Amino acid sequence: MAAPPTIELEGLTRRYGDREALSDVTLTLEPGATLVVFGPNGAGKTTLLRVLATLLRPHGGTARVLGHALPAEAWRVRGKVGFLGHAPLLYRDLSARENLAYYARLHDVPAARVEELLERVGLADRASDPVHTYSRGMVQRAAVARAVLHDPPVLLLDEPTANLDPAATHLVDELVGKGSGRTRVVTSHDPVGGLAEADVVLGLRGGRAEIVGPPSREVGRDAIGALYR
Repeated sequence: MAAPPTIELEGLTRRYGDREALSDVTLTLEPGATLVVFGPNGAGKTTLLRVLATLLRPHGGTARVLGHALPAEAWRVRGKVGFLGHAPLLYRDLSARENLAYYARLHDVPAARVEELLERVGLADRASDPVHTYSRGMVQRAAVARAVLHDPPVLLLDEPTANLDPAATHLVDELVGKGSGRTRVVTSHDPVGGLAEADVVLGLRGGRAEIVGPPSREVGRDAIGALYR
């Protein structure tokens, strides 16, 4: 029996007061596929990620993650998604090791996983230093380690390589890139890089889906560029 789609949206709507941040968004994402979301600032990209991460409730339509309806079955979803937003969700006065150990206890993850990830993101030498002493790139690497600590099947990534140099980008790509094998929803402002890793493209403007579909001649750089004009 075929696995159900990992993400199913039908008419998804989310408002902030009278403003619709998402309006009637519909799409399906199969297991292991990557959805890349484009759009100018304020288009609804981060709002979409936060709905899928169960941090915001939809106001209309339906949203299902791993076959579970949101928000009714949000409790079934939370432990199966890794969310990497613009806020790193790290305690600044704790070290990277202490932060990951805290999240490891929440997810019942063995301590060895913490040390493994600190090594993989290149923070082993600074793992005992407070996060507030880190550069922005180091904070981003620690946040990536937090997002994948519990080995989630779904990753929700808001510009995951922001603040990273090429070497650090290579390190985190092994954990959150397309080769990770996870189902991913990734926001991007980079048409070339985004299209290269996308199985499905969603282009948002003013909360509305102006582009939905696999990369093609019609769903390409020109169409994405038009979102920003």
